[in-house]
Amino acid sequence: MVAGIADAVGYVTMNGVFAANMTGNTVLAGIDLAKGNHLGAWNHLTPLVAFFPGAMLARVLLRLSKSPTAGLLLEAAILAGVGFLPLSEENAVMIVAFAMGLQASTITSFAGHAVSTVVVTSTLARTADAMVDRLWPQKDKPPPSGTNTWLLTLTWTGYLVGAVIGGLLLTATPYPLLVPAALLLPALLLRNDSAPRP
Repeated sequence: MVAGIADAVGYVTMNGVFAANMTGNTVLAGIDLAKGNHLGAWNHLTPLVAFFPGAMLARVLLRLSKSPTAGLLLEAAILAGVGFLPLSEENAVMIVAFAMGLQASTITSFAGHAVSTVVVTSTLARTADAMVDRLWPQKDKPPPSGTNTWLLTLTWTGYLVGAVIGGLLLTATPYPLLVPAALLLPALLLRNDSAPRP
């Protein structure tokens, strides 16, 4: 839900730029380049420049602490604070993209299953794979667990619900990113520090 809210808020308030969906930004940058719109391409590519170091920092924090706590707390603090800073739209989306990079590499699994929380394309493809494997099992391979199929479906649904919430928050509050910051705090309570980390 956090990434869905961030993308909806970013797309509407930051001139069609995604904060979490780097695939979308890459495609839109390519379209802008094809049209000769270099400024538009730049606006879509700059979030990638911020997302990447956010993901790198998350990996470093995971190696140092063996827990997602530091990455999630930093992401929550960034999302909560960005709306209160006197920033241009371009700088604000860069900061939110950095936070989404943190999330992308901090939350890579849940209950022992791989999951992506900032993009849904691969999640939808893995859900389709799991559905086919459950409906038409292979003799030499066990079907995927129900938990994995349910988790993938829930991840996509959460992203969609987050986008709806983000769209609604834009008309309800001048600080819509406070909500995803608050949503990260329960994630800290649900974490399992006994799970192996990178």
